[in-house]
Amino acid sequence: MAVIRHHVGKRLSEIAVHNGTVYLAGQIAEDADQDIVGQTREVLGHIDRLLGEANSDKSQLLSVQIYISDMMHFAGMNAVWDEWVAQGDTPPRATVEAKLANPKCLVEIFVVAAQRS
Repeated sequence: MAVIRHHVGKRLSEIAVHNGTVYLAGQIAEDADQDIVGQTREVLGHIDRLLGEANSDKSQLLSVQIYISDMMHFAGMNAVWDEWVAQGDTPPRATVEAKLANPKCLVEIFVVAAQRS
């Protein structure tokens, strides 16, 4: 099967789909002046939109990797995550502290999901 890419740029594609699996690029907030709650909400909104474009949604998440700039943001990020994630369909997830490319970014989230059948 072919790989289908969406929002292809010079450095990365926002979405790649192969054999019914959707891979999103790591998503960050465009407004990096927000606190962890605001940035996490914005990032999850990006994920909702991109998954929708790829015929998927948050109930189809297969794996999630969350990078936060400092573990002191863990509780704030989790509060937003818990409101957003589809209960009963919570995916396997890893959360790690990482130095992000833009020092103002507090969170980056990478997801893999299945397409809806």
